[in-house]
Amino acid sequence: MQKNTVSREFNKTAGTVVDVQCSKCKRVNKHLVLSSVDVSGENWFGENSLQYWSEYQVIMCQGCETTTFRSTSQNTEDWDFVDHETVEYNQTVNLYPSRSEGRNPLKDVYLLPPNVQRIYEETIKAINNDQPVLAGIGIRAIVETVCKDKNSPGSNLVQKINGLVFQGVLSPDGATILHKIRTLGNDSAHEVKPHKAEQLGLALDVCEHLFQDVYVLPYYAAKTFT
Repeated sequence: MQKNTVSREFNKTAGTVVDVQCSKCKRVNKHLVLSSVDVSGENWFGENSLQYWSEYQVIMCQGCETTTFRSTSQNTEDWDFVDHETVEYNQTVNLYPSRSEGRNPLKDVYLLPPNVQRIYEETIKAINNDQPVLAGIGIRAIVETVCKDKNSPGSNLVQKINGLVFQGVLSPDGATILHKIRTLGNDSAHEVKPHKAEQLGLALDVCEHLFQDVYVLPYYAAKTFT
């Protein structure tokens, strides 16, 4: 009978730097690892085994010096193909406190069209309630609803995003970012793939910048310069 094993290594990553969204600065900053515990092990199930690796780190933002906690985990059952011969283990990253917890809508949310406002607020609820698959689907739906509201030309979302550029509503760089968000939403909708809180938070940041460019700033410009 095989024996389950576990080992721990203290402060293996102490003194290193990781890029993490800061809970106070509200952006990705470099964080110094103050202390860490690395755990690895192997659990046997008959003739088969599962190997796993976890990191637990106390980290400090190099900007505001706020101290928080970060954990990562990987195992041999959760992987994707890099190519036909190579696999890559997926890594789950958790930050405490959660960087998405308690996120609020824009203060000018009332300027958004009703359909856009509704899917935006529902997506925030999904993020705040740690529902990453639904949040990913919601973020894609936000982009699609904005395209529909602006009557962007095209028969699919790729063409509609590019249509916003043609209309002068969106810059080419902005379209490139929205295409990445579209892909994120597709993974959530079709592959039931949960994305990291950092990815979802950044994607929603981009959507909020889109709201500013498409709805909020034009409203105030029209109001101010009449």
